[in-house]
Amino acid sequence: MSDVNSELKNIIEAALLAAGEPLTLDRMVSLFPAESRPSKQEIGDALKMLEKDYEGRGIELKRAERSYRFQTREKYGEWISRLHQERPPRYSRALLETLAIIAYRQPVTRGDIEEIRGVSVSAELFRTLLVREWIHQVGHRDVPGRPGLYGTTCKFAEHFNLTSLDELPPLAEMRNLEEIGKELGFQLGTQSKLPMAGGVADQADLISPEVDAVQADDQQAPRGIESPEPAHDHTRVGES
Repeated sequence: MSDVNSELKNIIEAALLAAGEPLTLDRMVSLFPAESRPSKQEIGDALKMLEKDYEGRGIELKRAERSYRFQTREKYGEWISRLHQERPPRYSRALLETLAIIAYRQPVTRGDIEEIRGVSVSAELFRTLLVREWIHQVGHRDVPGRPGLYGTTCKFAEHFNLTSLDELPPLAEMRNLEEIGKELGFQLGTQSKLPMAGGVADQADLISPEVDAVQADDQQAPRGIESPEPAHDHTRVGES
């Protein structure tokens, strides 16, 4: 390995560790002055070297959609979890249903989601998903009113440790909503389990207030989710 390649690898390694968030190739390129800026290919080669360097160690270089980050290996989660004794986040069934529908059937309109669930989607629930940047608008349906089409974002993939949407658990193998939630790392909760600590925004992230119709629907599985549309629009879904 040349000194230039070694130095580039070290710079990328330091940047990924210091960033505190995943970095795209474009973002890594932008760290260098214009007159000495490496190509994406050169940065890609440096990332491959880093990936090899970290083989067999407790942390790994992980790619999620179009970005990269260092993270602890999943098999060491049992020990890492003891560093954080707080209870895992709990999400309402309505929020999980809505997010699952968007993830599996995107791009979809809010009306599509309401038709599948059989109840209205509260504005607060939808706002929570948008604020967390797990979903975003990817376009409009070419029908009267031009309703917005929504899909998942890179942050959705990063949060749930997905390299691509192909890694979503197959619905054909999932018997119920709880299994989907378990595969994605969700924990279902109820309104009575809403944490009392934290600000309003934190609570909305966990269990969003629902309209009465949504709460009543909380006991039934979403209709139509068992047979998702066969193809995802991968070119638009991961954009953020």
